[in-house]
Order: sequence, then structure tokens, then C-alpha cells
Amino acid sequence: MSTDTPNTTETTTVDPETVAALEDRIDELESQLAAVSDEDGQKKLSIIATKGTLDMAYPPLILASTAAAFGWEVEVFHTFWGLDILHEERSKNLKLSAVGNPSMPMPNAVAALPGMDSMATRMMQKKIADNNTASIEELIQTSLDMGVEFQACQMTIDLMDYDEDDFYDGVTTGVGAATALQFMADADVQLFI
Repeated sequence: MSTDTPNTTETTTVDPETVAALEDRIDELESQLAAVSDEDGQKKLSIIATKGTLDMAYPPLILASTAAAFGWEVEVFHTFWGLDILHEERSKNLKLSAVGNPSMPMPNAVAALPGMDSMATRMMQKKIADNNTASIEELIQTSLDMGVEFQACQMTIDLMDYDEDDFYDGVTTGVGAATALQFMADADVQLFI
């Protein structure tokens, strides 16, 4: 049985103008891609800080300073008790609540006894000092130096009679929820602490 297989070799020629046009288009697309990458290069982090206890002051400050160290644009919107973190005097005396804290190594019945919050606070302060952990003040100053914007909610300032002069230098006051939401809408990461 014989099969007839044609033995043909087709030769195609490529038009040099077509090749040049394709190379130009590739260069144009690569330039556009590079421009988009440059625009999207800086990540944005938005944090809402609502609590003013010692153990809840550290998470927004550590996350903000770390993100800023990575070159992210960071805004931290402090509202209600979170304003105590930005208050120069109050931030030095933040307390730790022993009651209702599931991570405390004592039952709530014991944690509710008089003086237990003070004891828990002193224990945490000692642990912070023994481990050479940065203070609240140091974290705020470092963050501000790296460009973190700490915002104090104006409604809370008015509601709780804060004096804006008592906040750390560099804290942005007069910020409302609408302003904070605008940044949050464009942020790559939004956190509620």
C-alpha cells in the first residue's frame, strides 16, 4: 500500500515593515506597563484606632511604623478612646484591663478584684521595659518621622472635650469620618483596631 505524501516545503517571507511595526508596538506596551507599575507602586494602609488601653495602643502603632518602613502611605484615624494614644500625657499612663481579657492568665473573678488592673498594667510595663520594646511615645515619633499621618477625629475631640494642643506635635486634627473614608476607599489594606 502506498501513500502519496506531497513533499512540499513552503517558504514564507516576513515583511520587514510588519516586524518593525510589531517591535514598536511591543515597546509602546512595555512603556505603558512600566508607567502603570510606577503609579501603583506605593501601597496604602488605613487603620482605625478605637481603643486607648496599653495593649491596644501597640498594634496600630507597630503596623503603621512597619508599613511606613516598607514605603507605604499610612493614615491612622483615631476615634473615641483611641485618641488617648495621641494625647501626650494620657499616652504615658495607658492602662491594661484584666477583666474580660481572654489572654490574661487569671480568671475574671480574680481579675475583677480591686487593684488587679493596676497590677496587670505594671506587669505589662515591666515586660515592655525588660524586652527593650519601644514606648508609645517612641513609636509615635518614629511613625511621624517616617511620614505616617495620625488623624484625630474632630467629633470625638468635641464630644470628649479634648484640647487639641495636648496631642503630639504632628497629629492632624479637624479630621472627620468623610475625610478618613476617602483615604480608606483607595487604601490597599484597611484595618479596624
